[in-house]
Amino acid sequence: MLNQRYAAIDQGTTGTRVVVFSEDGRYVSPAAIPHKQLTPNPGWVEHDALEILRNIRACLGKCDVVDAIGLGHQGESIVAWDARSGQPLYNAIIWQDQRTESTIRQLKADGVEAMVQCRSGLPLDTYFSASKMGWVMKNVPGARELARRGQLRMGTMDSFFLFHLCGVHATDYNSASRTSLFNIHTLTWDEELCRLFEVPLSALPEVRDNIGHFGEVCYEGNRTPLTACIVDQFGGTYGHGCMEPGQMKITFGTGAFLQSITGRQVPDADGSGLLPTLCWKFPGEAPVYGLDGGVYNAASAINWARKIGLFSDFDEFNHFPAQSAIARGLAFVPALSGLACPYWDRSAAGVWAGLSLETTRQDMLQSILEGIAVRAAEVIYAMDRVRPVGETISVDGGLSANRYFKQFLATLIQKRIVAPANREMTAQGVALLARKGLGIAHPMNVHHHHDTTQPEPTDLSAYFHKYQEVISRARHLRSE
Repeated sequence: MLNQRYAAIDQGTTGTRVVVFSEDGRYVSPAAIPHKQLTPNPGWVEHDALEILRNIRACLGKCDVVDAIGLGHQGESIVAWDARSGQPLYNAIIWQDQRTESTIRQLKADGVEAMVQCRSGLPLDTYFSASKMGWVMKNVPGARELARRGQLRMGTMDSFFLFHLCGVHATDYNSASRTSLFNIHTLTWDEELCRLFEVPLSALPEVRDNIGHFGEVCYEGNRTPLTACIVDQFGGTYGHGCMEPGQMKITFGTGAFLQSITGRQVPDADGSGLLPTLCWKFPGEAPVYGLDGGVYNAASAINWARKIGLFSDFDEFNHFPAQSAIARGLAFVPALSGLACPYWDRSAAGVWAGLSLETTRQDMLQSILEGIAVRAAEVIYAMDRVRPVGETISVDGGLSANRYFKQFLATLIQKRIVAPANREMTAQGVALLARKGLGIAHPMNVHHHHDTTQPEPTDLSAYFHKYQEVISRARHLRSE
């Protein structure tokens, strides 16, 4: 037992990594492989699912022998494939993809959003899987014929990986709940939702508990059980130790995603813009539910700034004037892919307000960090109105290492920001779940060192309200 090791596959939006944890809490990441970002049309984002599958196998090949494997994946992204050949019919369509905007607008006009939200917990948005799957059925040659013959397989990307790695057509409760096709009350695929989005229910995977025996993965002559599957953000929630009602975390990755635990009942989001969501389900137990709130652009806004030449070295994000950019009248709304929680407005656009001849490149970089922090604060405030938020908020992801960002956020919301020293919280959660899937009950020796940022006594509420005016402008720049 003392020497057991668990491999967490962290399959994210920009790349695939594997992190191996030992019982003593030590971990190593022997491999990380980026994959191509395919953008064939404006607003379209795709990945080559077979490229990523090869990357997963390559990462596992660097692991040596492990006792269990857990799979964390990018969530709402989807693949459709042929059951006989295993070949995708089309590239994976990624959660950021906006090709189904017209479909979503029509569904909203048809007045079905309340029904969709009541059953699935999710608003109508291109972010979720259902409209992407419907697009495949309408636009990809052969999809309808395969469905007619019972040979079409479709699901979030975990189901494609499980099909190839373990030989099963399966997903988990958490992953299914991110599609807009899964009823979070009955815990089944919903026939009416499938009809609405024109997705054949027969093509969807079996829904399983988040832990258990999904099958054996063969690599480098080893046969290892895959015992956990979960969306990466919720793997991170588990890794942070958020298991009791009121506990929450924010991951600042490509986007910023907040999850809080609410308990064993579907929470009432109370018109807050937050999403009631199924966090995980274990064998023989009721699901654990929570509230979820997303910001589409966090690290992606910073990567955009680099792409347009605003900076070349990330060190440039570490030193700024003591006075905030917003206090000097400069504000940036990172709505480069629209606004998620609490607005769910894809028509919103990125905005800089307050530019002048005196504005420097450094000022603009500072305002980008502050804009991401303000968007995160909006989600936290929405959460607080539904369920009171504690005095400490746990954060991870790339921006959790940025001192200016953490200090601005802590002061803005007047709460402590805790960033674990272990930057592998998603992988840690996936590994802990894989271990639990083996039936191991006693705690693993996980290290809990962390860095705490205390709020300064400065009152930034006036600037927050000023920021709301800029967001209002961002929402009216693009026409529907």
